[in-house]
Amino acid sequence: MEQLIRFYGRRKGKRLKNSRVFLMEHLLPRVAISCPQNEEKIHLPHLFSEPKRAFWLEVGFGGGEHLATQALRHPDIGFIGAEPFINGVASLLAHLNGCQAGDVQETNNLLAPERTDNVRIFPDDIRLLFPFFEEASFDKIFVLYPDPWPKARHEDRRFLTQTNLKELYRLLKPKGELRVATDVAGYASWAVDQIESSNLFSSEKEDIYVPPIDWVSTRYEKKGIKAGRKPVYFIYAKK
Repeated sequence: MEQLIRFYGRRKGKRLKNSRVFLMEHLLPRVAISCPQNEEKIHLPHLFSEPKRAFWLEVGFGGGEHLATQALRHPDIGFIGAEPFINGVASLLAHLNGCQAGDVQETNNLLAPERTDNVRIFPDDIRLLFPFFEEASFDKIFVLYPDPWPKARHEDRRFLTQTNLKELYRLLKPKGELRVATDVAGYASWAVDQIESSNLFSSEKEDIYVPPIDWVSTRYEKKGIKAGRKPVYFIYAKK
């Protein structure tokens, strides 16, 4: 299936540490999802060796702190994370291995001993996988601190467009949850307009300045707060 998708963000940053190069070479192949070569759908339960009670998707997981922590808290949930930025992928792998500040843990499956094998990674733009996911695949979808593309001429590069919202709606189960977080006021207003004008989701959160009870703060969020930006958190349910 031909994919007419153009990606605008960075693919790679500074040189990776040797430990992260090792994980990219040895752990990533074990947990990576590939784009199907035909039109077959991705059946999420088949991606995991043990049954999962639900499946959650994180779009653009950044450094992986949120995804890694949620996966540790919920070993019975299957997590799918997508991130085109290679340094972010390597960071998530380090969280899964437990070697963020040290050497690689040489366990049998290269996962930290306290973890289950409940994370799968797509190291590319999630939109490439959209056509291959079955309808109503996910119970929750996270879009946390997406690139705001602040210039007006770049508005069409933002993720929460009407086209992508229709895909997220299709992928969510009935009453499934869409979570969005940002610390850019202009982007927050634009995102709310996009979501509410789509008429696909209903707001489930009144105080947007209070994080959800199970919130996991990331380094990007902490950096923004330190710089004086104020995060907002939105929760929407599929209508």
